[in-house]
Amino acid sequence: MKRKSLIVALVAAVLALAGCSVDNSGQQADKPTIRIGYQSFPSGDLIVKNNKWLEEALPDWNIKWTKFDSGADVNTAFIAKELDFGALGSSPVARGLSAPLNIPYKVAFVLDVAGDNEALVARNGSGIDTIGQLRGKRIGTPFASTAHYSLLAALNQNGLSPNDVQLVDLQPQAILAAWERGDIDAAYTWLPTLDQLRTSGKDLITSRQLAKDGKPTLDLGAVADDFAAQHPEVVDIWRQQEARALTLIQKDPAAASSAIAAEIGLSADEVAGQLKQGVYLTPEQVASPEWLGSEGKPGNITVNLQSASEFLAEQKQIPAAAPLQTFQDAIYTKGLPGVLAQ
Repeated sequence: MKRKSLIVALVAAVLALAGCSVDNSGQQADKPTIRIGYQSFPSGDLIVKNNKWLEEALPDWNIKWTKFDSGADVNTAFIAKELDFGALGSSPVARGLSAPLNIPYKVAFVLDVAGDNEALVARNGSGIDTIGQLRGKRIGTPFASTAHYSLLAALNQNGLSPNDVQLVDLQPQAILAAWERGDIDAAYTWLPTLDQLRTSGKDLITSRQLAKDGKPTLDLGAVADDFAAQHPEVVDIWRQQEARALTLIQKDPAAASSAIAAEIGLSADEVAGQLKQGVYLTPEQVASPEWLGSEGKPGNITVNLQSASEFLAEQKQIPAAAPLQTFQDAIYTKGLPGVLAQ
């Protein structure tokens, strides 16, 4: 019991230091609460939040939005049973579903596919023009993130191991500060921080290029197993609002950009440019065999996650890769594709 109490206390301490902020506006004590973890990269998640679509669709619930800096922090919150839904990358999900974490959650939505919105950038003046020239250099990236996974893949492609460079675990805003001080020579991160780095740096490779080479990364929406089992109707409504946001990105990018801009403090024009760098699926694609699949038939995303697990094990980021069945069991396909067509 003492050990369990210590673990809970340590997880709580990690969450306190995770750089997260909470939006409790409009909460009512007589309603149950849905706890959603989000990140500030351009996605439909921010459109749903800004437009209060969940609040409108679920008037009998409080909606509590909590901001996190990376997928590793979202995983920590799920472990602490502090979240019902969360946005995080495919690499953190692959890690979360593998031992020793074995987090009880399921992938219920594809927020986006990483394109040029995640990249490895070298600082001007560092003398680095190719990935091969990173040997011995200091590279910042948020550990256990999609960017970290992509960085390892890029190094591996060019005959370098993590031991050949100096990897520094930094969250996006800390990367920007270290970059401006000259403390790091390169960084692998995502928007909006990425575009700030590009003003004084250059891309060495993007996640779009790595995807073409067989190492795609995604941003996913996960739901805690217990919550999904108890409230499948809420999961349906959440997925429908996320699908609505994807449709808005496709059909009215100006409105989508305005909503996201209000959440991340950039202009709508800046966000519009950033949206063009990512890959946003249609709801029909999300529920296709290539991605989530249909009820009882999990899609090809399982192969992507298992491949990420294998790569993380090869890089000694986790003890061993999880089998394909682990990922097939962790895709929430209930009601697909019909739920997303509503």
